[in-house]
Amino acid sequence: MKSRKQSAASSRSKRPSSPPPLFIDRSLGRHIIATTLRAAGAEVHIHDDYFPQDARDEDWLRAAGQRGWAVITKDAKIRYRQTEQAALIGGMVRAFVLTRGDLSAQEMAAILLAALPHIAAFAARHEPPFIARITRAGRVQMIYRPKGQSI
Repeated sequence: MKSRKQSAASSRSKRPSSPPPLFIDRSLGRHIIATTLRAAGAEVHIHDDYFPQDARDEDWLRAAGQRGWAVITKDAKIRYRQTEQAALIGGMVRAFVLTRGDLSAQEMAAILLAALPHIAAFAARHEPPFIARITRAGRVQMIYRPKGQSI
């Protein structure tokens, strides 16, 4: 008699347990979000630890992507700016955008905390470059993929 139990290798529950290393854009601050995500076990890199405050977005975007860091930002307009699009594509960036700009640091930290497993699963399913949005409920949805790449 055959067992009906799926093996661990074929199970759909075999999802990554942790997100890729995260890069927190300067627009999200230095402390509250980083501390919250680190307490949950995420590897977090903060903009100001690597770049000057006035660093051009295209410079840090490309560098973050080349280091394999997933970018967390609230700048939803990066997908519309030519130089930032080029950096996103050239750096093979995985970007996750909080699309609500009217949130406190504590609210953003709570949303990102809820989104961590979704970020991990999304990053595992989708090859970079891309931009995905993080909803207030912590869900992740694709919003930009360069032409010629499937969603």
